[in-house]
Amino acid sequence: MKFNVSFERVDWINTIFLLMISLIAVIAAPIYIVMNGLNGLQIGLFTFYALATGISITLGYHRLFSHLSFKAKWPVKLFTLVFGACAFENSALNWCSDHRRHHKHTDHDDDPYDISKGFFWAHMGWILFKMNPKPPMDNVADLRKDQMVMWQYRWDKAIAVLVGLVLPAVIGYFHSGAMGALGGFLIVGVLRVFVVQQCTFFINSLCHTIGAQPYSTRCSARDSAIMALLTFGEGYHNYHHEFQHDYRNGVKPWNFDPTKWSIWVLSKLGLVSDLRRVAEHKILLAQMDEARRKADAMREEIVAHEDPALRERASAILDGLTKQLSENYHEVEQAVANKVELSKKALRNWSSETRIMVNQLGKMSRLIPNN
Repeated sequence: MKFNVSFERVDWINTIFLLMISLIAVIAAPIYIVMNGLNGLQIGLFTFYALATGISITLGYHRLFSHLSFKAKWPVKLFTLVFGACAFENSALNWCSDHRRHHKHTDHDDDPYDISKGFFWAHMGWILFKMNPKPPMDNVADLRKDQMVMWQYRWDKAIAVLVGLVLPAVIGYFHSGAMGALGGFLIVGVLRVFVVQQCTFFINSLCHTIGAQPYSTRCSARDSAIMALLTFGEGYHNYHHEFQHDYRNGVKPWNFDPTKWSIWVLSKLGLVSDLRRVAEHKILLAQMDEARRKADAMREEIVAHEDPALRERASAILDGLTKQLSENYHEVEQAVANKVELSKKALRNWSSETRIMVNQLGKMSRLIPNN
């Protein structure tokens, strides 16, 4: 399904703002860099603001406020609310309302950034056009009780402009005059906003289009290690949609998830607490269950294939994989039911076996020619 919106539904404020940000970022900022170069202050400020605004969206807006994945003390909340505003992605209250609706109605009409309406719609089209009727913000009653969230809701535009655009320009002016102020505005302000916004937007579009689905195919969300590198760990989107309240997105030890690491460090410093995490056996069972679904889908392809020799060979392999998956699944399920404590070694072995079998299914899928 593609989106079809009338001209009257254009949100001119958002459209003009995003157009100006994009044009200045891709035209004016590069011209400034070519003509003036970059100094250490500009590079340092850009790095700080990109990290601060990016982590404020992922750690603050997303995992703290939207999903209540942990509890935070006021310094963490204040930092993420101030620098989250500087990303120019709306107030935390509005952002969380949209995001909670996205999880509740993923891939359906009530999903604000429904990927079934097209890549562009999910990426940023939904921001450019008003929803009709406008969805009620009836899913953030808990956040309305938070005085800091409501303070930011009232002042987020002023915070964004003053801290996100004006302050870098002022710092640049005191460092190197008028050209320094222009550089602070263009590089640290506008270009940084453009980069952080586009990375966030790609989670809604690219991570619902390309990538693996090891935990569930019930919705379009996908895992992308590349997007995880660009979004502080948010790219493990298939896991997140299956277990949205986990403070981790990159749940595997080798996953790149700086947001998860930051939350863990803050917990050791006493600044956050009550970290929510899904039990390892539940994650493993989800992977096994998804592997069985993929095996069943492949069996239908094999049965329908016209080559009897291929059907026989593929079915034999698939029978063995399915049998092993089912046995492992029931072993884990039975251990949990009997309240047997599962060792990390046993869980790792089951997880490794599941991963190997999923890889085998993937190889089989590539080897089976189309009818």
